[in-house]
Amino acid sequence: MGVFSRLSDIVNSNLNALLDRAEDPEKIVRLIIQEMEDTLVEVRASTARLIADRKELTRKLAEFETRQAKWAEKAELAVSKGRDDLAKGALAARRKAAEMAALLTAELAQVDQSMAKAEDDLARLQAKLKEAKAKQRAMDLRRQSVSDRVRIQRQLHDGRLDEALARYERYERRLDELEAEAEVFTLGQPRTLTDQFNELEAEEAVAGELARIKERLGKKPAAGE
Repeated sequence: MGVFSRLSDIVNSNLNALLDRAEDPEKIVRLIIQEMEDTLVEVRASTARLIADRKELTRKLAEFETRQAKWAEKAELAVSKGRDDLAKGALAARRKAAEMAALLTAELAQVDQSMAKAEDDLARLQAKLKEAKAKQRAMDLRRQSVSDRVRIQRQLHDGRLDEALARYERYERRLDELEAEAEVFTLGQPRTLTDQFNELEAEEAVAGELARIKERLGKKPAAGE
């Protein structure tokens, strides 16, 4: 069952009002878009027929205008030759061609009017279709946002997450205890010869760096340094 009954219902519709009244807005907006796209195909097809009709009418009008000119020339030729009977026949044929040209001109004006309306309908229909698709995208984004929030809240309130965090904290605590046990074994033990030389070399490096800094600043090293 369609949402709209005719093209004017679509172009004059208030999409916000339609969706506000709908029990299932997402379903309704899908139906609206489908109906608009189907109608757009129909309007384009009818516009294509109008364009074809206009070309045919224009071609026929040109033919009858050419006939008028030819019959007028023949009437002049007949008069110049003293054949008034032939001139009358040519003038009668010219008049019929003129009548057909007038009918075709009126028809062409109607087609032009219909084409102008079809062009306006197409523009308004495409604008409505664009609006409906924008509404659909907004609904999709909103639904996705709500779904993400619900999923996150479920995870936050899921006991399994709390349990996993608690297990991780217990694991960290166990690692701290093992590291503490390892440090206990080194407490109170004498430093090795290698450790002492490492400290000595580190002190020497710091003293050398300090001397270079003072030299750059134009200061002499203090006594004993």
